[in-house]
Order: sequence, then C-alpha cells, then structure tokens
Amino acid sequence: MLKQRTTPEEALYKARHFCGYRERCRYEVTEKLYGLGLHKQEVEKTLLQLTEDGYLNEDRFASMFAGGRFRVKKWGRVKIRYELKLKRVENSSIVHALSEINIEEYAHVLEVMARKKWNSLKNLQDYSRSAKTMQYLLSKGYEPGLISRALTVLKQG
Repeated sequence: MLKQRTTPEEALYKARHFCGYRERCRYEVTEKLYGLGLHKQEVEKTLLQLTEDGYLNEDRFASMFAGGRFRVKKWGRVKIRYELKLKRVENSSIVHALSEINIEEYAHVLEVMARKKWNSLKNLQDYSRSAKTMQYLLSKGYEPGLISRALTVLKQG
C-alpha cells in the first residue's frame, strides 16, 4: 500500500499545529516536513512561512529550552549547550539563551545539588565522596571550575 504524499498546504497546517503546542527548533520542523513527504523547495517555503507567521523562532526556542532544562531538570550550561547543538541551533542563539540564566540562581542550584549528593555519600571517605560528587555534577552539565569551588566549600563546612 502506497503512502499518499501530503500537499504543501496540508503540511503547513500540520506544521503550525506541531509548532503551536510546544516551541520547536528549525531542525525538528524540517524533519517533520520531510517526514510528511515534502521536497526540499516545499520544505524551505513552509519554513519561511512559519517563521514569518511567528510559529518558528530559534532564539525563542533556545531560551525556552535552556530555561526549562535548567529549572526543571537542573542541567548545567555545558549539557544545555550540547543538547542545543544536537538540535542544530545556531551558536548565537545558544549564547543568548545561556546568558539569560541567572548567575546567582545557577550557583545556588549547583551548591544545593552538590550538598545533597555529598550528604548522600556519608559512608565513603572524603576522596571518594569528592570524586563521586564531581562525576555526578559533571554528568548534569556543570563546569569543572564551579564544581571544584562548591566541593571546597563543602569540605570546609
């Protein structure tokens, strides 16, 4: 059974709905449009129309993605940057989105996470506690320098 190709008008309608219930990046929408059976010129035309209509905005997507991943999942800037690069978001949008994360709040979240992980490893020696806490925070995407400072504060207090 052959799959019927979607017309450009139907694809635009579906793409508007796709972008309407959650922020999307250009890459996600492009993949969706190719999945609907559109050709390159039709995809480019549809992307242009979505951008003009305000459904597609890379800067807005990057800001929402970065803010959400930081607030909800407690990701660090390194992991957020990596994930945005996987979604092929432009570097200027990534830099802008990361700059919107409040530095004081970022440091506070890192400190709280470090303390929580450190306290959960009470039965280990300080060296092992430090290593495991460092590894955990690195996996969450925090910068090594900031982690080292947080661990120094934990060891002192």
